[in-house]
Amino acid sequence: MRDTALPSAASRSTTKQMVARPPSDGGSGSFMGKVAIVTGSESGIGRETARLLCQQGSAVVLNGRMAERLAQTHQEFEQAGYTVVSCVADVTDFTSCEALVDTAIQAFGQIDILITNASISQRAYFADMAPDVFRQVLDSNVYGAVYPLKAALPYLIQTRGSVTFISSISALNGMPSGSAYCAGKAAISNLAHTLRLELNHTGIHVGVVHIGFTQNDADKRVLDADGQPVPIAHRPPRWQKSQAEVASIILGHIRRRRQRTVISALGRLIVLVHTYLPRLGDWIVLTTIRRLRHFYE
Repeated sequence: MRDTALPSAASRSTTKQMVARPPSDGGSGSFMGKVAIVTGSESGIGRETARLLCQQGSAVVLNGRMAERLAQTHQEFEQAGYTVVSCVADVTDFTSCEALVDTAIQAFGQIDILITNASISQRAYFADMAPDVFRQVLDSNVYGAVYPLKAALPYLIQTRGSVTFISSISALNGMPSGSAYCAGKAAISNLAHTLRLELNHTGIHVGVVHIGFTQNDADKRVLDADGQPVPIAHRPPRWQKSQAEVASIILGHIRRRRQRTVISALGRLIVLVHTYLPRLGDWIVLTTIRRLRHFYE
């Protein structure tokens, strides 16, 4: 396998001028001196993961598609004294991902950590979904992980860094009304395994985190069958972890350079049942569809 050449940042379009260097001393954080890109960090789990990275000494590149919300998060982080830059970029567009990576290199000169968190979810049964909506959800979950890594890979090889794909417990066993989302999250789990083998000689850490039910921002929306934004399906609060708890688990996964982390007791139960008692798992899901349709719809 041939080595991946390191491109010159000067030879590619950039979006930021040199603004800072990552903190290298004077702090107690376990990620001191590291530079991280967190996609989809304008809000939600991505924002809280970026916040915790900053608190533990990282310089962070914030990312999102909504310029106003991203600017608000950036301002909040700067006021807290964190070392951050931001880049509006659609991670399903490779050119935008190149600009995102260029932002990190121009600002901080290196990339140590990539967390591919940005994605779109859904609330729609397969038979009802418009084909373009299925593709949109699938693209956000697959290419939204592939393109940022493809752009950042040469720099991660240089630092023997870490990439973590954010997947879901939905990838471990099919979830009705989530066909495209489940397919995309399962795809990046297998992608992580494949890349771990291909890139073993580089020293890069390739991991995947399967997130369970998590508290969402009040304005969190997913796509319905026609591609319209709708509130996320009902989840009992007692089943949900906070965004800060999930962020802490993600950082622990990166720190230990783990291959796979499954969040929540429910997620670990799904792994157990799906592996050893798949017919029981299907029976449980089919029963909940009949008795708890609001859980999916």
